[in-house]
Amino acid sequence: MESTPEWASQPCIMGIDEAGRGPVLGPMVYGCLYCPLSYQSSLASLHFADSKTLKEEKREELYENLKLDKSLGWAVDVIGPRELSAKMLAINKINLNEISHNSAMGLIKQVLDMGVLLTEVYLDTVGDPEKYRVKLSERFSSIKFVVSKKADSLYPVVSGASIVAKVTRDRALREWLVEETGENINRNFGSGYPGDPETKAWLTQHKHSVFGFPSLVRFSWGTCTTHLKSEVEVTWESDEAEESGNGNSSTKRQSKLSKFGFTTCESRSEEIESSGKGRCKFFQARKIQQITQF
Repeated sequence: MESTPEWASQPCIMGIDEAGRGPVLGPMVYGCLYCPLSYQSSLASLHFADSKTLKEEKREELYENLKLDKSLGWAVDVIGPRELSAKMLAINKINLNEISHNSAMGLIKQVLDMGVLLTEVYLDTVGDPEKYRVKLSERFSSIKFVVSKKADSLYPVVSGASIVAKVTRDRALREWLVEETGENINRNFGSGYPGDPETKAWLTQHKHSVFGFPSLVRFSWGTCTTHLKSEVEVTWESDEAEESGNGNSSTKRQSKLSKFGFTTCESRSEEIESSGKGRCKFFQARKIQQITQF
């Protein structure tokens, strides 16, 4: 829901839950459901439940019903596989728990910025429940937070958020635009969970000996590392120039791709001469410029 509801100035509650935390394929989705505090007792009559306990047809039905309910608001944050892997493999790594916390807090801020008077927020825990509650309370001091294990089974407002997140993720996977155009890329990837035999077979079939996996895959997952152990060795020219001893010429140091999940040459760290004005030919040819800030 993008527009501010009529009841936004009333005290409101919110539930937050995620879908797709564990899979090696596709996005992780955080969803929230919010409504007036006075509507809380009516939530039980909507038959929300933990989305994992419901069949797909029932989840879709409940999702369409809640979208039509004028007393409910909802929002999602879709975190793609590239973003997940990039954050988890960055120099200053952001682990999955922190990504999850930031997504939940982003949804809270988004709804508050709409003018909704949130007074209570219920969440399924990520990590230690009390530490998570304190972290949220420090950020949003005017809101009462309830952080609990199995919150999607205990609180209907979280169950509704679970349905929003799960249906959004399922639809995203079904409609995922496969960017790669290589041969034999198919969509028969199963549930996307590492233990799913269909997912395992898909990963084996779609790995490339140099470029790894399609963009649908979270290449930071340990599951991918085992698939790439036998791949070709790769070295590349770093774009960071180093001054030589006389200060007049610059050199390029070859860097490894192991930190990105690829097998690389381990035998040398030799320096090679750069081309042109300290720029790799690849970057020169494409007129790619180095920037220091965005």
